[in-house]
Amino acid sequence: MKLTLVATCLFGLEKFLGEEIDALGYKRIETIDGRVTFEGDEAAVARCNIWLRTAERLYIKMGEFDAMNFTDLFDGTKAIAWESLIGRNDAFPVKGHSVKSLLTSIPDCQSIIKKAMATRLGEAYGLSYMPETGIKYQIEFFILKDRASLMIDTSGVALHKRGYRPQNAPAPLRETLAAAMVKMARPREDVLFWDPFCGSGTIPIEAAMLMTNTAPGLKRGFAAEEFPFIGKEIWESARKEAREAINTETTFEAYASDCEWSAVKLAATCVRQAGMEKYIKVFEKNALDIKADGRRGTIVCNPPYGERLSTITESEKLYRDMGKSFARLGSWQIYVITSNESFERLYGRRADKKRKLYNGMIPCSFYQFFKNEKKDYTREKKDFKK
Repeated sequence: MKLTLVATCLFGLEKFLGEEIDALGYKRIETIDGRVTFEGDEAAVARCNIWLRTAERLYIKMGEFDAMNFTDLFDGTKAIAWESLIGRNDAFPVKGHSVKSLLTSIPDCQSIIKKAMATRLGEAYGLSYMPETGIKYQIEFFILKDRASLMIDTSGVALHKRGYRPQNAPAPLRETLAAAMVKMARPREDVLFWDPFCGSGTIPIEAAMLMTNTAPGLKRGFAAEEFPFIGKEIWESARKEAREAINTETTFEAYASDCEWSAVKLAATCVRQAGMEKYIKVFEKNALDIKADGRRGTIVCNPPYGERLSTITESEKLYRDMGKSFARLGSWQIYVITSNESFERLYGRRADKKRKLYNGMIPCSFYQFFKNEKKDYTREKKDFKK
């Protein structure tokens, strides 16, 4: 069955998501802010849910049409062949959002779409009332500039929830964003990978999963596993493919450290849950005490900021101390994500590259320092004082 699929992502990650879809062998149709549309089939639903590292959700796109008013919305929805996927007893709850469009009331849009779907399905199955006691198909609509897209969610729980972090654990950084940060840092087997503000260990875990070619969704389930048009054999085949692709022979090594023992314990738990303890060493250490010890290294971190520190002054002092301490690491590469727009000034150096990213709805910048030499730190610090 030919399907049009839509993978969504955090703003700024579209490039990485598109490359992942390409690597799985699927043809991209369109890339816009926060989503990539591509061609696929039933197997693509299973493979993409299991393999995509930077996607938040995967949808089946059912239709797209202009919706200037509620009549347009009803007629456009009713024209879609929902019965091709949704059975006579199946549930189809509706949710969504509207941006820069004439139709602004989300509850009204939900009601209109629900009514149109019930009308279409009732006519298709000869029913005056839809029981909705069967399989759940979560319907999502997205109206942008008066253009409506209607989709079926295949993921269920968001894809950034890999299954290795306890549900009640703090989540200052989404796994999908961490995966993108890791990709930009280009980890290597002969270079130590270190997150000195590890928290729950998300960044090192995502790095180890990438270097071992471990599919991020291998240990979790998906809503589409209940869809009868995607057979169990398709899911079994996709998981078998993922298991056989794992590279256990890599010599990749990562450190996950934190100055708080509670974070160290949580990180150790998450590392075990992810099955990455062979590649990640977890321990307690102050980030400002890191030493190169003659090794080549890469630091990728999400230092505490904002509400994670008691005062702005405390945050600014940390960034200044990081600049001084990390300058002693010689040729190590440094990658830092933060929402503080004054980070470079406080750190004492301009980044070699800076990329705008979003951690959920929080705008951040990912600062990349490729040449971490002490002389650069001294020169740049003088430049900032001018």
